[in-house]
Parts: sequence; C-alpha cells; structure tokens
Amino acid sequence: METIKIKANLMWAFLDRVNDMSGKYQVDLTNLSEKAIKAIEEMGVVVKYKEGKGPFITCTSQRPIHAYDDGGAKLEDVNVGNDSEAVVVLGYYDWQFKGKKGRSPSIKKLVVMKLVEYAGAGVDVDEDDDVL
Repeated sequence: METIKIKANLMWAFLDRVNDMSGKYQVDLTNLSEKAIKAIEEMGVVVKYKEGKGPFITCTSQRPIHAYDDGGAKLEDVNVGNDSEAVVVLGYYDWQFKGKKGRSPSIKKLVVMKLVEYAGAGVDVDEDDDVL
C-alpha cells in the first residue's frame, strides 16, 4: 500500500475518544498544501474545501489514533486542540457499504510538531458580573 507524508493543521481531534456524530475516532487534516492535495488525490482520496479549514480531509478509525511528539514520545493525557501542526504518514483503505463504495484516508502515524492544547470551554463568572 502506498503512503505519503504531509504537513497539516489538526481540527476536531477525537484521537482517544469516539466522536458522537460519526461513532468513530477521527481528526480533520486542514490547510493542506498544493503538493499534499495533489498526492492525496493521486491516491484516489477526495479533498474537500471549507471556509476556515481550507483544503481538508477527515480521517476516521475504529481504534484510537495515537499521536506522538517530534521526539517520538507518545502523547498521553493531552487534548490536541484546533490548529495544532502535525506531520502525518497517510495511507488509504477501500470500503463497501450498502451498495456504495469508496476510498478513505487512513493515518499510519501522527506526529504533533506544534501542540495547541484544548482547554475546554470553561467560563469564569464572578459575582460582580452583570448576568442577564
């Protein structure tokens, strides 16, 4: 199987927990370069475009997607946030389901080069704040 190595920004990283919408582990690889787009399309995978993500693909998995730092250590107990930068070794798999078939991208290795940690949507509310 052919693999390629690309740079991408990460969005909506569900690496160690299942996404409620898809029922799978997943991550969007966004802001793909022209060279990455060409290589991905040559593998037979469709690249999509969306405002705020640029050219992107969504990679899903039945198993957790392991992420590593640039030193090779596995990232554990870290929430990878949007706009983290990564180098990804990417492959693909062919599928058939209910009369449809296609080819989807598959992450072989994910190395986070610049981590933007997701901190959650906590909101501080002081007693002095005006509450409507």
